[in-house]
Amino acid sequence: MSDTAAFSYAFSTLQQLAEDVLKHAATKGASACEVDVSEGFGQSVTVRCDEVETIEFNRDKGIGITVYAGQRKGYASTSDFSPQALRETVDAALAIARYTAEDDCAGLADAALMAKDVPDLDLYHPWALTVDDAITLARRCEQAAFDTSPLVDNSEGATVSTQQAHFVSANSHGFMGGYPTSRHYLSASVIAGERDSMQRDDWYTTHRNAAALDAPERVGRIAAERAVARLGGRKLKTGEFPVLFEAPLAAGLLGSLVHAASGGALYRKSSFLQDRLGQRIFPGFVRIVERPHLRGGLASAAFDSDGVATQDSDVVVDGVLQRYFLSSYTARKLGMQTTANAGGSHNLIIEPGELDRDGLLKRMGRGLLLTELLGHGINYVTGDYSRGAAGFWVEDGEIVHPVEEITIAGNLRDMFAGILAVGNDVHVRGGKQTGSVLIDRMTIAGEG
Repeated sequence: MSDTAAFSYAFSTLQQLAEDVLKHAATKGASACEVDVSEGFGQSVTVRCDEVETIEFNRDKGIGITVYAGQRKGYASTSDFSPQALRETVDAALAIARYTAEDDCAGLADAALMAKDVPDLDLYHPWALTVDDAITLARRCEQAAFDTSPLVDNSEGATVSTQQAHFVSANSHGFMGGYPTSRHYLSASVIAGERDSMQRDDWYTTHRNAAALDAPERVGRIAAERAVARLGGRKLKTGEFPVLFEAPLAAGLLGSLVHAASGGALYRKSSFLQDRLGQRIFPGFVRIVERPHLRGGLASAAFDSDGVATQDSDVVVDGVLQRYFLSSYTARKLGMQTTANAGGSHNLIIEPGELDRDGLLKRMGRGLLLTELLGHGINYVTGDYSRGAAGFWVEDGEIVHPVEEITIAGNLRDMFAGILAVGNDVHVRGGKQTGSVLIDRMTIAGEG
């Protein structure tokens, strides 16, 4: 494992703090306790129009403590690691627990499900980046955007960020695990102008290992090309058309699946996927898997927030929903077993198809290539979906002009079922990975 000397606290110190909390909670009469101890730091540098705009340093730490008094639960946190502060925080959590209502689903996850081993998932790659070097990278990125086209005449900035953290999770089942992580990114947001028209767009690259980031010149060039391509945008006549979600936006469809299939939405009966387990919700060619142990994955984890061991699993096979996303609490609410998703999903991946984006455009023929979404118009109870949008109009499989000031609308149930193809143009930017997704039809509201 890489050197962790840059942290203020040794990993063994975080473990000792967690152990001290558990011991104090037990002596004060807690029936169970779980604790999370973390420390993180990083820096972010932004250059705008070749001038340094911001240099930010962050360093933080914290302990979150959950205690149980039977079926009553209390939570308190502190950023003070002194013994007295830890004792006071445990006492505060216990005081809260004694005044909360009993919940027969409250409590730690089953002891038998706790992670026994914590494999090295290659999540920690510190970046010894000086501020001067970060400024140089940001300037190279922004200058590449300006060099791409004379129409790129302004910038919202290029940013270089590096973050490192480590943590320990523990509970009174005897579970204790943790590890260091890193995440770095480089982004550019630029403005293109032509006569009275102005458009902005951006691009970014992110990875656990800075060596795997795209070159700053590539990030700047793509941001510039995207901004220039949007100049001269038009509205569309209202109608129903196929829509191709560009890969970065298509990841949001996976996010909608996770939300609708999450235990919290299901036990509250606020999901359009209520009682759809074991039913076909996608076309038969769609397969979605969860891979929590991907080395270097942006959402890899050996265990979830409950300490439950994660494992590879199928979420959708042949279009059929195989399982929900459950924590130990939401699983009890539903009379089911946890899927080790306390805290969210872990590297959710749609199996890619054979076509790249250009191939999908040809498959679509006539319709909308979607490159930007605005607002959050999703009703997860009904599945109704309505978002402000921008992109490009496509005829005969070719982009003919940019489109702006439109709204796309549909229903997630129909959108999932209406997927015609998934591309192989995957951009890994987070824990949800997919190529572009072609949907058979959506309502596009524009003029008239």
